[in-house]
Amino acid sequence: MNITRIGEVRCKVGEGPVWDVAEQALYFVDVLGQDLWRHDPASGAFDRWHMPTPIGSMALCQNGGAVVALQDGLHRLDLQSGRTTPLAIWEDRAQETQCNDGKVDPRGRFLVGTVPRSLHDERDIGVLRCIHPNGTVEEIDHGFNITNGPAWSPDGKTFYFSNSRAHLIFAYDYDLDRGQVSNRRLFADTTVYGGMPDGATVDTEGRLWSAICGGGKVVCWRPDGQVDRVIEMPVPLVGSVMFGGPQLDRLYVTTLDGGALGLGLPQDGLGGALFAIDGLGATGLPEQRMAV
Repeated sequence: MNITRIGEVRCKVGEGPVWDVAEQALYFVDVLGQDLWRHDPASGAFDRWHMPTPIGSMALCQNGGAVVALQDGLHRLDLQSGRTTPLAIWEDRAQETQCNDGKVDPRGRFLVGTVPRSLHDERDIGVLRCIHPNGTVEEIDHGFNITNGPAWSPDGKTFYFSNSRAHLIFAYDYDLDRGQVSNRRLFADTTVYGGMPDGATVDTEGRLWSAICGGGKVVCWRPDGQVDRVIEMPVPLVGSVMFGGPQLDRLYVTTLDGGALGLGLPQDGLGGALFAIDGLGATGLPEQRMAV
């Protein structure tokens, strides 16, 4: 196993990596920097789109362009002009919360969680929403503080989602026909790893890989909830993970710069950098595009 820093880009809060098989490129977001980044490993180039508000996550679209989860909801992004247009906006708690981690389900819907706008707000006012391709928005679960880590099992029938401040990862039964969750149950408690569960992804064997923010680790669980392995990272604030590369066997890892969070954390020499882990012997699944 080998951990490598990729490029010189440093995010304030690096999150939401998305590997696109068609482009052979990696997208990721800087939440507080309000930037969407694209990395082309073949050329080594990095491209950037600056957003009008903090950006929690993104996805590419089947008909071109992207969607970005901004402060007030989901927006279309024209990757040529950089212009955003609203796709699905909600008013409830609009001044108190903002979008965070989100991902596309196997049927092309976008699921996204919300978080309080202030990291000092410990109320469980975050919700999980499903945005259908026609723009319809459904709240499908609630009662979270920091939402993170949406991911599906290879068959799409199990959905994983985290309440980060509580250090808990949940598993649900997932209804692919309706985009609904049920039977929420505890999958893992990350307290023992010294941090909270952040972004996550699933490999072809159904194992869940989760970034442990504050613990400086990536932890892999088997589908039965047993720990498969623990990887120590060179920075404490690990943000998210995503398999990429031509064989989907390279694990990209985004990180956070502690000094940018305003929580009295030290600025780290590598915090906010992008990393890749090779030699894991695991293969990821192609990321879905939203059906718009």
